[in-house]
Amino acid sequence: MSVPEQEASQQAIVPPPEYAFAFEDSRRLTGSNLYFDGPGAALETRGDARLDADALAAWRRNIADVRDALDWPEGPIVVRVHASGASLAFVAPIDQLYAATEVAEWAWIAAAGPIAQDVLPPHAPGHAAYWDRASALATLRALAAAEANPALIELLEQARARGIPAHSDDEALSIGEGIGSRVWPIDALPPPSEVPWPELHAIPTAVVTGSNGKTTSVRLLAAMARRHGWSTAYSSTDGLFVDSERVDSGDYSGPVGARTLLRQPSVQAAILETARGGILRRGVTPRDARVALVTNISPDHFGEYGIHSLEDLAQVKLTVARALGDDGLLVLNADDALLARQGPSLARRIGWFALDDSHPLLAMHRADGGATCGVDDAGRLQLDYAGQRHDLGAVADMPLSFAGRARYNVANLAGAALAAVGLGVAPAQIAEVLASFGSHPGDNPGRLQRWRLGDSEVYLDYAHNPDGLRGLLEVAARGHGRLGLVLGQAGNREDADIRALAAVAASFRPDRVVLKDIESFLRGRAPGEVAAILRGELLERGVPEAAIQVCLDEVRAAAQLLEWAAPGDVLVMPIHNSDARDAVVALLDRLQLGQWRPGLPLAGEPTREVE
Repeated sequence: MSVPEQEASQQAIVPPPEYAFAFEDSRRLTGSNLYFDGPGAALETRGDARLDADALAAWRRNIADVRDALDWPEGPIVVRVHASGASLAFVAPIDQLYAATEVAEWAWIAAAGPIAQDVLPPHAPGHAAYWDRASALATLRALAAAEANPALIELLEQARARGIPAHSDDEALSIGEGIGSRVWPIDALPPPSEVPWPELHAIPTAVVTGSNGKTTSVRLLAAMARRHGWSTAYSSTDGLFVDSERVDSGDYSGPVGARTLLRQPSVQAAILETARGGILRRGVTPRDARVALVTNISPDHFGEYGIHSLEDLAQVKLTVARALGDDGLLVLNADDALLARQGPSLARRIGWFALDDSHPLLAMHRADGGATCGVDDAGRLQLDYAGQRHDLGAVADMPLSFAGRARYNVANLAGAALAAVGLGVAPAQIAEVLASFGSHPGDNPGRLQRWRLGDSEVYLDYAHNPDGLRGLLEVAARGHGRLGLVLGQAGNREDADIRALAAVAASFRPDRVVLKDIESFLRGRAPGEVAAILRGELLERGVPEAAIQVCLDEVRAAAQLLEWAAPGDVLVMPIHNSDARDAVVALLDRLQLGQWRPGLPLAGEPTREVE
C-alpha cells in the first residue's frame, strides 16, 4: 500500500460509538449535602432515559432491597425530579461509598432499563449486571465487603461519642482539627485505646458560600481571626493559606481544601470557602462549625446537577447550615429576597445583615434579641450581638467600600463582621480590621483592585456573573471618559446565562469590549465559542460592531485594551484564570511604577509569568 493510500485508510478509521448509560453522573457524597445530613451516593439520570413514577418507585425499592442484603443502616432515599431529569440519592456508610455508587447505578438501570441503542453495554466482573438480579446482588456484596473498613467506623463512632470532629478520605483519617488534631493513614489506623483523646478537639471554623463575595468575605474573616490572635488558615478559589502565606495554589473551594487545612497542626482557626460545585459533588466537610455565612444568591451555573432556578440554587447554598454545630450561627443577607424567605424555615440560630440597619427584618430580629449588622442613617456600620450594640466605624472610611461606592463590598463588610463576632472575635478587633483592610493590594488580590495611570483608572476584579459584573461597573463607570471592558465567561454556563452577562455589559454602553476565553474554564466549549455568543448578544443590544474586538488570550486581551485607551478612560478587567490575573497585575504594577500613560506604547509584551 502506498503512503497516500495508508494515510487515506487511517483517515477513514472512525472510532466506534460509545455505549450510552442511563445516567449522566454518579458520585460519592462524603458529607452533609443538598439531599440529607450525612454521607451517601447520588446519581443524575440522563434526559433521554425513561423517567416515570414506576421507574422512580422501582429505584427506591431496589435501593431498599440492596440495603437489606448488605446490612446497611436505613436512611433517606431521595428522588428529586427537575427540568432535565432526576437526581437520585441515598444515605450509605462512609466506608463503602464506592460500592454505594455501584448500587445507585445498578438500581437505576434495573428500574428504568437501558437506553435503546445499537451499541452493546460494556460488562466486567466488577460491575453489577442489571439483567441478572441474583448475580448483581452477589457482585454488590463483594464490592461492599472489599471496601468496608470496620476500624474506621469504630474510630468515627468513638470520636462522635466524645464530641470530637473527625474527617476521613481515601488517604487518611484525622480526629480533631488544626492544633488539636492527629492524622493516620487510612490503611494503618490505631485501635481506639492508642488515640490521645484528651489532646484532640475542634477549632473555631467558619464556612462561607454565596454567588458573589465569597473570597472577599473569607479574606476579611481570616484577617479578623488573625487580629484576634489565632493562627488562621483559609481556603478559597485562589488556593490554601496559613497566616497569609500560600501553601498551595488552585481552586480549593471544596472538601479537599477544607480537610487539608483542618489537618494543619499549627492552625487555631479555619475559614473555608465552600462553592456550589463542591457542595453538589461531595457535600460539606465540617459538621461543627461555629459560623456559616451565605453572602447572596445570584443566577449562575444553571443546568448542572439539576439546578435550574434561583430557588434551587438557594437550597444548595443553604446546605452550609448543616455544617454548623448545635449552637452555631447562620449569617444571612436580609437584602437577598430568597435568603430572607427561606432562612427563617431553617432550625438554626440566625444572624441577619443588610445595607440598611433599619431593614424591617433586622429591626424585628433585634427586638427578639437576635444578632444583626447594617449601616445606620449616619453611614456607620452597627453590630448588634448578645444584647450589645457596637459602632464599627464610618463605612466611607473603610478602604474596601471605596468611600461607600462599592455597595456589594459594604454588604461583604457587614456579613464578615457579623460572622466574625459569631466566631469569637471581639468587636473592637473587627473594627480595627474594617478600618484598614483593602488599603494594601495584598489584602484582597484580584477583587476590586484599582490602578491610576495618569488620568485613567483600571479596575481588575473576578466578576463572573451578571450581578457581579453590574456591581463592578456601577463602581467603575462614573461618566468620565470612555469605558473599556474585557469580557468573558466560563464554558459550563448555559447560553442564556452567557447572553445575560453580555446584556449587563451592553447596558453600560461601553466604547470598547475585548472578548476573551477563560483558558482553564472552557469546560467542553470550543475556543471562541463563548466569545461568539457574547458578541452576538452585544450586537443585539446595540453595541457597535466596531467597538467589539476578539482576543481569546486573557492577558493579551487586557494588553489590547490598554493599547486602545486614551487619557481619562476607565478600563474594567474581569480576569478569572489565576495565572492570567498574576500576569495582568504584574503588568499594571509595572506600568504604574513607570508612570505610564494611555497613548504611550506598552513597555514590553505582557507575560503570564509573575515578575
